[in-house]
Amino acid sequence: MVIKIDDRTKEEVRRVLSKVNSEVKLHFFSSENERECPYCKDEEEILETISSLNPLIKVIKYPEGLKHEKAKEFSVDKLPALIIHGMREYNVRYFGLPAGYEFGSLIEDIIDVSKGTVDLKPEIIKLLRTIKRKVHIQVFVTPSCPYCPLAVRASHKFAIVNENIVSDAIEAIEFNELAEKYDVYAVPKVIINDKVAFEGVIPEVYFVAAIKEAIGEPLPEVKLEEVLKGANLTRLK
Repeated sequence: MVIKIDDRTKEEVRRVLSKVNSEVKLHFFSSENERECPYCKDEEEILETISSLNPLIKVIKYPEGLKHEKAKEFSVDKLPALIIHGMREYNVRYFGLPAGYEFGSLIEDIIDVSKGTVDLKPEIIKLLRTIKRKVHIQVFVTPSCPYCPLAVRASHKFAIVNENIVSDAIEAIEFNELAEKYDVYAVPKVIINDKVAFEGVIPEVYFVAAIKEAIGEPLPEVKLEEVLKGANLTRLK
């Protein structure tokens, strides 16, 4: 696969990235073995292009991939992997090529981590900050899915608000075995702590309620029946 970003798109991205107001580090884990990581070179080119459009954006490369000590530190277990740090070391992560609609998600994530703030309702932020246990959100996506960025952006915003939340955007086609494990037949599909799952884009309050359900802290403000109906929530265990 060859990813090309034309000059017109570059100028538009440059304009959007002018909102970045502090250093952003893009930790990129890859492999030179194309069988192990067929899209690593494509992603490296995308990240290099992005960093060339704003001097505050730095790409930190780990071509040793899973063998690098940082892979263990950041809990990286598949390639390609991208961890985005800004004002703090957030758990905003991409596994697989951020192409298609996910390219826009990546750009918006970069802006958010540079500011350390997100566009969420105050009541949602308040609820997120009550989460004291570790949460792992996996959002399965494909590049051609127009709704996937909404789920990815919501989960990544949650990770920026609360560092107990680790949020992964996972390209379902590249990691098809993982997708099969979680019965991903439609995207976006969200898995939380291997406990609960839902498909599609849902209101943020239902998303937070699903997180709370996964860690055994139901929200008194939201009845579980509403979550089950509104979010099409399923229990995995």
